Amino acid sequence: MAPASTAAYYEFKPINVARVVIWSAFALLLIVAPHIFSSGLGVTILSQIGIGIIACLSYNMLLGQGGMLSFGHAVYTGLGTYVAVHALNMASKGVLAIPVSLLPILGGLGGMFFAILFGYVTTKKAGTTFAMITLGIGELIFAMSLMFSEFFGGEAGVSANRVVGKPFLGITFGPQIQVYYLIALYTFVCVALMFAFTRTPLGRMLNAVRDNPERVEFVGYDTQRVRYFVFIIAGFFAGISGGLAALNFEIATAEVVGPGRSGAYLLFTFLGGATFFFGPIIGAVLMVLAFVLFSEFTKAWLLYLGLIFLFMVMYAPGGIASLIMMNLRVAAFGRLRELWVSYLALFVTGLLVLLGAAAIIEMIYHLQLNVALGNEVKFLGAALDTRSVNSWFGAAFVLLTALGLFELTRRHFRKQWGEIQELIEKETARREVL
Repeated sequence: MAPASTAAYYEFKPINVARVVIWSAFALLLIVAPHIFSSGLGVTILSQIGIGIIACLSYNMLLGQGGMLSFGHAVYTGLGTYVAVHALNMASKGVLAIPVSLLPILGGLGGMFFAILFGYVTTKKAGTTFAMITLGIGELIFAMSLMFSEFFGGEAGVSANRVVGKPFLGITFGPQIQVYYLIALYTFVCVALMFAFTRTPLGRMLNAVRDNPERVEFVGYDTQRVRYFVFIIAGFFAGISGGLAALNFEIATAEVVGPGRSGAYLLFTFLGGATFFFGPIIGAVLMVLAFVLFSEFTKAWLLYLGLIFLFMVMYAPGGIASLIMMNLRVAAFGRLRELWVSYLALFVTGLLVLLGAAAIIEMIYHLQLNVALGNEVKFLGAALDTRSVNSWFGAAFVLLTALGLFELTRRHFRKQWGEIQELIEKETARREVL
């Protein structure tokens, strides 16, 4: 009989059932989504959401996980798009023998190359200096896109045709549904890899660099090297997003490296919730819906977007994901039902504030842009006369009254929320003692 000291011991980690269910549901959602939203517009929006998810998650590797505020992330998604478009044109001419399905990886390698090139300088500094350097590089690349037409194609951009070579199992990537499933596959794999990265030693060290860089330096790690490595990895995934965009749109223009695109990644990653992994996924969905759908309803959509961003910064700086997690915690202690009246009041008063503000905004935009079409502007089925005092007074009255009611409701809710949090803390302490 073997001594106890040499006996073999085997440990089996239990399966994380919740994680398996979540990832299975995510994969199932990607598969069935185009069958639920089967119209051409629906499949197109779903394709763009997949691309946006990868882009926002790659950006969150810098912002949420590393505390690196970048104003030029579109440089790496956009240059990945250009690399993929040029590779697609070379493949169509027979110069480059590569399947269309692998072109996004070339885009990722392109994003990685430029991240290696620019990131070495960018990550030398942190904080505000880092943000200003990324802003400068973003503006530089955007200016170059209009100057070097050989690579960037000038104002017209570079176009391509994704239907290249002989069909494989009937797949030509001509129909949008085939492109969607390719994007869905890359989305699932990239999301899984970026989630796995958060569990690696480098991912944990990145969080430490974000939270306490001085202590990380004290224990012997080079914070600049950590930031640089993560910057390169983020550039790779950003390039994959750009390569998928090249296949989806079959064109690359200066807009893909523009400051507006970088600002969108920042804004919607923040709105979704940069402190949680699934936050940027929510932000990516909102980004596509805002750019594709909301922009069709009103010319003032960017103003509304700015107001929503301001509202979130003031009342929910953790983003939508933070709101979800806080309420799930309250629900776990059985206290969520106590808040439903307050939530209803906040929703109603907030909606009235939005309606009053929107009426004023639409009338102002009508006077500035559509005055030749007459004095009336249609708003939610009602006709508002921009030359009538009654329309302006009514909109202002609704706005100010609802704003006052919203503030009163918010203060009551804040007091109620604080009391519930105190009860939860006491219950948590009691359970720890037991």
